Amino acid sequence: MTSLTFVQSKFFLAGKEHESKEILEVRNPHNEEIIGETFLATERDLEEAVEVSVQGFQETKKLPSYRRSEILLKIRNKLEKEVESFAKLLSLESGKPIKDARREVQRAVLTFEIAAEEAKRIGGEFLDLNLSPSSENYYGIYRPFPIGPILAITPFNFPLNLVAHKLAPALAVGSSFVLKPASKTPLTALKLASLILESGYPEKAVNVLPCTSSSGEKLAQDERFKLLSFTGSPSVGWKLKKLSGKKKVVLELGGNAAVILTQDTPLELAVKRCVAGGFSYAGQSCISVQRIFVHETLEKEFTSLFLAEVKKIKTGDPLDETVDLGPMISEKEALRAESWIQEAVHQGAEILIGGMRKGNLLDPTVMTHVSPEMKVSCQEVFAPLVMITPYQEFEDALKMVNHSDFGLQSGVFTQNLNQILKAYESLEVGGVLINEVPTWRMDSMPYGGIKDSGLGREGIKYAVQEMTEGKLLVVHPV
Repeated sequence: MTSLTFVQSKFFLAGKEHESKEILEVRNPHNEEIIGETFLATERDLEEAVEVSVQGFQETKKLPSYRRSEILLKIRNKLEKEVESFAKLLSLESGKPIKDARREVQRAVLTFEIAAEEAKRIGGEFLDLNLSPSSENYYGIYRPFPIGPILAITPFNFPLNLVAHKLAPALAVGSSFVLKPASKTPLTALKLASLILESGYPEKAVNVLPCTSSSGEKLAQDERFKLLSFTGSPSVGWKLKKLSGKKKVVLELGGNAAVILTQDTPLELAVKRCVAGGFSYAGQSCISVQRIFVHETLEKEFTSLFLAEVKKIKTGDPLDETVDLGPMISEKEALRAESWIQEAVHQGAEILIGGMRKGNLLDPTVMTHVSPEMKVSCQEVFAPLVMITPYQEFEDALKMVNHSDFGLQSGVFTQNLNQILKAYESLEVGGVLINEVPTWRMDSMPYGGIKDSGLGREGIKYAVQEMTEGKLLVVHPV
């Protein structure tokens, strides 16, 4: 397939393009072709970025809400005009099928649109404090203020929209930021940064610098940042939290998302959604369907229908419009997933389909007879791998879902109101989706998990709450 022209991007420090002596090559996971390059920021670059973000905040915090909204709408409109160029770049550096890449760009368009609306809604409240004789003729105002410079660290799997979920709310509240994009997929984030600058956001507030993991840890320790917003692996996220000191921390981490199919499940819908939820972007999503618990009366029929749909999945070059599943981000990750599959088989699990790997490409794989202690079940597999397990009683399925260190989102297919309410009350997750898979996300909704899946919530309105701090004014007219 035809690729883009070789992309060379400099990083952004105080809104200006910079480079260093250390080149960061970006490869296409499909064929390991070098499709572009940028530069790794030095320690001096990072120190300057923190300094200017502090200076930039003095400007951004004074921007009126209408101005912040205007800038966000400009970004949204520019992004909409460049859907195809963003999608192709995103597909090349991440290995995401082009049709899925386009959907991600469209989601980012919506994310900035929502942020433009939320920028006008960051209000406050009037407090009547006349609650006792001693407080007669007192009143209060309570309103949120931007918390300060923000450190954002993003992963490879959604190199545009997960960046947007950090930067759009930061712009909505009027904060400066330093963004460390994923080293595997920095080019899309840098392309977005150029749109932010073209749209008029203060230059000192815009800092996007690829750097090493150790540099990211040093940034997390810097007290001049008032919030760390991290999306990525649980091991890294919790380590960064320990290093972050007193600053606020939002962590969007991993999961081994589960789906429960009850006796009255509409099978055609469930099969279609579970296939999409388990194999989109080669399962490299923290809410990818990993565990499917099927009522024993439906197990045989569901499994047959599910496998028939999995067989239709076309693998190959992500730029091919007909491809459904591309490569994993690296051969190292594909080898890891393959070894987990082989280990599970050695422990008694059975492969129903797939299990074969060629380079970075792991075939869509379905397993059964999987025990909760196997890595493919209890850990985040982050690969095109789904487990099917039968159950007898609904309460048993709820317990099996909760038998996990993670708690991000879960799906339940049922028409029974009592089961809906019981699932909502019992499942130890940040979100319960009814007649939908946990992979579904609307960019306005509160999104986040509990247990090892993280802290805090994203979704523009809720990210705004994380990025602001309430301040009280008490007035006693005399």
